[in-house]
Amino acid sequence: MSTQDNIAAQQAFGEAVNSADLGALDDLVSPDCVDHEPAPSQGCAAPGYRRFFAQMSTAFPDQHIEVEHLTAAENVVAFAYTLTGTHLGPLQRHGATGKSVKIRALQISRFSGGKMVERWGSSDEMGMMTQLGLARA
Repeated sequence: MSTQDNIAAQQAFGEAVNSADLGALDDLVSPDCVDHEPAPSQGCAAPGYRRFFAQMSTAFPDQHIEVEHLTAAENVVAFAYTLTGTHLGPLQRHGATGKSVKIRALQISRFSGGKMVERWGSSDEMGMMTQLGLARA
């Protein structure tokens, strides 16, 4: 697959999350995908991503991922993004606060055959919990 195909697959992943069409992740993530920084209780491959983003959609029904910068070379796509949302549902055993969050994150994805096979990422989870009043910086 070309670099452009990998960029398109990564963009489709983001569109699936933003539209809550999480079933689309099955076509974008290899069953053998390795996530080097999974979220708590995320699990592996597409089922893990579906579970995680379903939880996030419950906690933040208006969640939105906006890619700020994307670069790619061969089979690797790296991007910086901002996640926004309003906390209206349970999150990690915490009830809704009604507060809005805006956090920055980075991700590097490796692709093979048009599917994500490996992922590294970092997000400002402490910043999110601080914005929600659930932690102190």
